[in-house]
Amino acid sequence: MLIAENLTKIYGQQTALWQLNLEIKAGEIFALLGQNGAGKTTTIHCLLGFILPTEGAAYINGLEVTKNLTVARKQVAYIPETVMLYPNLTGAENLAFFSSLAGFKYSTNELEAYLTYAGLQAEAHHRRLGGYSKGMRQKVGIAIAVAKQVKALLLDEPTSGLDPKAANEFSSILKNMAEKGTAILMATHDIFRAKEIADRIGIMKEGNLVSIIKASSVTTHALEELYLQMV
Repeated sequence: MLIAENLTKIYGQQTALWQLNLEIKAGEIFALLGQNGAGKTTTIHCLLGFILPTEGAAYINGLEVTKNLTVARKQVAYIPETVMLYPNLTGAENLAFFSSLAGFKYSTNELEAYLTYAGLQAEAHHRRLGGYSKGMRQKVGIAIAVAKQVKALLLDEPTSGLDPKAANEFSSILKNMAEKGTAILMATHDIFRAKEIADRIGIMKEGNLVSIIKASSVTTHALEELYLQMV
């Protein structure tokens, strides 16, 4: 569903990403670990077509992103560390607007159902987003992804700044989406969360994917030790 093929991005003398080869299947959660500047966000931005690779190619559901940008983007949703939504609109209004951009028109009941699925409490559905916590905004982002019926979801530090309860709720939603066939790529610093929800975990250093680990094959402590050794 998501493929990076010899994906490389060079800025002048700086290599942000080097010869990345990665495949994430439908229903799989892949977590990318690494320090700031390791290449995690660059990977996501290349997959989304936000930046053009210097070499190599990115694919979404078999479509090369740079050659099929509009069609490819319709099949993916992106949730950055700070979700960019309209603060003066309600959660339901944001959901209606962004899903309409993808060609979907939902009734009020359907919008509420998507927000409830994403874990947003009913009393917040019709409140302005300006009063939402970060966790609540993330849930609207998830609702938008589900309502757009995307094949893949890309996340950049999605649990950063969330309290443990909100982070746990968010993780449960991601697992549920994966069970229904969504391919998920998550860049994170959170070793515990990566171990908890990912099927596979990649460790990045200086633009290189230096290791891929099956999450079920290591303990959280062993993963932390491996990460510290590699970065």
